[in-house]
Amino acid sequence: MKLLFPGGEHSPVELGGGRITVGSAAGARVYLTAAGIAPQHAEIEAKGDICTITVLHPGNTVAVNGKPVEGSADFRAGDQITFAGVRARAVAVERASAPTVPNPRGADVDDDGRTKVRVALPKFVLRGVSGVTFGKVFPVQGTMVLGRQSECEIPVPSEEVSRRHAELKVTPDGVMVEDLGSSNGTYVNDRRVTRQLMKSGDELRLDTIRFLLLAPGQEAPTRVAEAAPAAKSAAAGDGGKKTLMWAVLVLAVASLAAVGAKLAGLY
Repeated sequence: MKLLFPGGEHSPVELGGGRITVGSAAGARVYLTAAGIAPQHAEIEAKGDICTITVLHPGNTVAVNGKPVEGSADFRAGDQITFAGVRARAVAVERASAPTVPNPRGADVDDDGRTKVRVALPKFVLRGVSGVTFGKVFPVQGTMVLGRQSECEIPVPSEEVSRRHAELKVTPDGVMVEDLGSSNGTYVNDRRVTRQLMKSGDELRLDTIRFLLLAPGQEAPTRVAEAAPAAKSAAAGDGGKKTLMWAVLVLAVASLAAVGAKLAGLY
């Protein structure tokens, strides 16, 4: 597992081989100088696929997936760790294996044995279908918070959305959504919920802001399925209009002919 810093505050850090110290002290393994980082801020210890982060002083701010850590907490690949205002993401890694097929040209193989980072694809995505998030796609991994605050994993800058509105958590059976005491409520398929398991294809609504929960491969077929009936309906509508226009024209010609015949009879 590696710790990546999307903001560039530190180079990627491989987690393993003992305890790793995070802080602003010169001897810290993860040396961070941002505001709020203590000299000895936190300590990370890897235990296989799980890492434990320990806060080294009660005043130091550390959060895992937006939840403050008091004492110690475990995290896994896909989770987000925040040190004061510095965000980091834990990602799974796979060690490059030696080639099994001989090089037919006898060329040197460029394999330095370094661990290569592979970020796992999300099982679900949220696609915005209304409001300020329309057309945007948000990967759903681990535990994430939706809300008006920019610190949320899925920020929704809209006044009708609470600062920390709802929490999403990926489970083996789907995505569990939990309302965090919002003012305007959280809805799944237009039903207000406090806690509800969502499946692929379900709609999530925060007041007037709507999302669709989809598997990554579902998104393109969904658009095609929506577009096909619309195109067919449009074509049918155009054909109906043309038929109506011809009928009106024929009736008008027939009426003029009848009037002409009557006038001829008079004279």
